Formats: sequence, structure tokens, C-alpha cells
Amino acid sequence: MTNQDKNAAAAAQGQQPAMPTEEQERALSVELAPLREQIDAVDRELLAMLNRRAQLALDVGEVKKKFGAPVFRPERELQVIRKVQGNNPGPLRGDSVAAIWREVMSACRGLEKPLEVAFLGPAGTFSEQALYAHFGHEVAGVPCPSIDEVFRAVEAGTVEYGVVPVENSTEGAVSRTLDLFLQTSLKISGEIALKVHHNLMASSPDMKGVTVVRAHPQALAQCQHWLTANYPHLERQAVSSNGEAARMASEDPTVAAIAAETAANRYHLHIIRSHIQDDPHNRTRFAVIGRYETEPSGSDQTSLILSVPNKAGAVYQLLAPLADNGVSMCRFESRPARSGAWEYYFYVDIEGHQRDAAVERALQQLRANAAYFKVLGSYPSSK
Repeated sequence: MTNQDKNAAAAAQGQQPAMPTEEQERALSVELAPLREQIDAVDRELLAMLNRRAQLALDVGEVKKKFGAPVFRPERELQVIRKVQGNNPGPLRGDSVAAIWREVMSACRGLEKPLEVAFLGPAGTFSEQALYAHFGHEVAGVPCPSIDEVFRAVEAGTVEYGVVPVENSTEGAVSRTLDLFLQTSLKISGEIALKVHHNLMASSPDMKGVTVVRAHPQALAQCQHWLTANYPHLERQAVSSNGEAARMASEDPTVAAIAAETAANRYHLHIIRSHIQDDPHNRTRFAVIGRYETEPSGSDQTSLILSVPNKAGAVYQLLAPLADNGVSMCRFESRPARSGAWEYYFYVDIEGHQRDAAVERALQQLRANAAYFKVLGSYPSSK
């Protein structure tokens, strides 16, 4: 029986494969040597080209300074990624190409001064993951103790952007974020749709002595059936973020946390069970907030807040301009106006940029029909 046959048999039985002989190791090295030389040569070429790109990015930065233009233009970066994906002959997958180019552009941006971006902290939250997924890793993340503080940091100008959760595919809208959108003058300049995998973690590997599990209220809700089935005796306590829950668990052996794998690594916790969310396709949508309005990218959506007079057929009449102008609505959420009169604000996402002709016409008519009208921003869609 050859080593290949032995390895196949071992794999079928869950055993470790047989180690190659010295002769096989030598033959392998001989056969790989020319391929490795080619890879080394390509790496040298790549490095030279990346540095050339970085110099061009620095030149672009100087022009932007002259005109006071923002360093980060999400619509431009998305256009670059789409163009590269369109020219991709393979075998790299499109999403892999996007991830590589996002980091390249992030590194080029960071040569001047890394962007400062606020997020719901502490470190290890899904908001931090969303931040890096959107901006790349060459940014300065600024953790904030609450969503309110993220808005406040951007409004005060201490950071350029903020990342806040908007809605979850299981539990719906993040109410505090929607309420703050009503009050702020900030604009949405981007969105991130992140797959959310929750993990149960603790300082001990066997949950010994654990009496309580902590997480953000949304995370607790997204895992409630699993917790009831597996740990019904544990008290559930809501905290400001999953990252904060993980930090607490690292300091108290009676506390378990629900958080991302990155939080377990950061706080040296044992993952007791992974992927404990009730919905295996659980996703959370995050918004990027800032002071700049984005230009059209070719695949955008626009977010609005509307309210209507309290009369029969008012909502139908309000939204009719969308259908009349062929504008598709992709989200509709209502929130009480807290006036005590059973009035509501409607949070609406529509396809297209507010500068698109059809969208512009629809918005003009919406403004005329609405008791309250606010454009939160037009930005590249994550779809």
C-alpha cells in the first residue's frame, strides 16, 4: 500500500495521515522549487506595483488637500472594486478580489493619516468587524460605550466617521439608532451587511461556576431559543455590547458572554459553543455615518424619514410618487413619534441615488405630501 493509499484510509478512520518518507520529501522539494521561484518573482512584481499605486494615491491626496476634498470617497472605492471584479479572469473569487483591493486602498489611504472611525465598543464587537469590513484595517478605530456616543463623536468632529447597527435579520430594527437618525444632521455614507455568528464563551472551558450570561439585548434575543434549550438555568443580563460582555466574562468566572470569536481571542476566553444564533443565516446591517454626502456610484440606495398627516389614506398617498416614478422601495419601518397622539415616523429605503432623475422627481413629490421629510443620505448599496 502506498503512502497515498494509507493517508486515504487514515482520513476515512479519522486518523493522522502517514508522514512522507525522506525520499518523497526530496522529490517534493525538487518539483516545488521552480514553482516557488515563480511565486517569489511574482511577489517582487506585486510589491513594486503596489508601491507605485501607493505613490499615485499620495499624489491624489495632495490634489484633494488643495481643493478640500475628503480623503475617503466610498462611491469611488466601490467603483474601483467593481471594475477590478469585472476584469477578473479567475481563479480568485470575486469576493476575495474585493477584500484584497479594499485592504490595498486602506493601506494607501493610511499613508497620509489613518481615518478615525468611532464604533460601539469595546474592542471585539460586531461593530468593530463591520468597521474593518468597510474601511479596511488601516484605520484608527475609536471604541465608544454606546450608540449615542458614536453619534456624538462624529458630530463633534473628533472622528471622521462612525459605524452603528441599524437592523438585524432576526430581531428587526435597532431602535436607538433610528431615534438618533431623527435628531442628527449627519448623513449615511455607506452600509455593511455582516454575517453574525454568536458564540458562548467563558473564562473556564466547561462553564463550571457560571450563573449568568451577558450580551447586547439583540444578541440575547437572537439566541433565546438555544439558551432555553441548553442553559435554561442561566440568568440573562443585557449589557451595552457583546464586547463589553466578553470583557466582563474575562474578569468574573461566574459570567459567560455571547460574542464574536474575535472577542474570545482578545479577552482570552474559551468558546463553549459556536454558532448559537437561532437563525443560521443571521445578518446585521450597519450604517456608516459622517458629515459628507456621497456622489452616485451606479448602484445606490437612499434612506428617508417621513411622517404623514393623521387622515385616511395618508400613507398610501405619501408613497404613491415612488410607484408613479418607477422607484422601488426596499425597506419600510415605523417608529412611534412619542407625541402621545398615535403618530409615527416612517423609515424608508429606496433604490437609487437622490440625484438620479426618477428619484429626484419622486422626492420632490414626497416632500410636498409629507408632514415631515428628511433625507438621511444616498450611498452605495451593499447588495
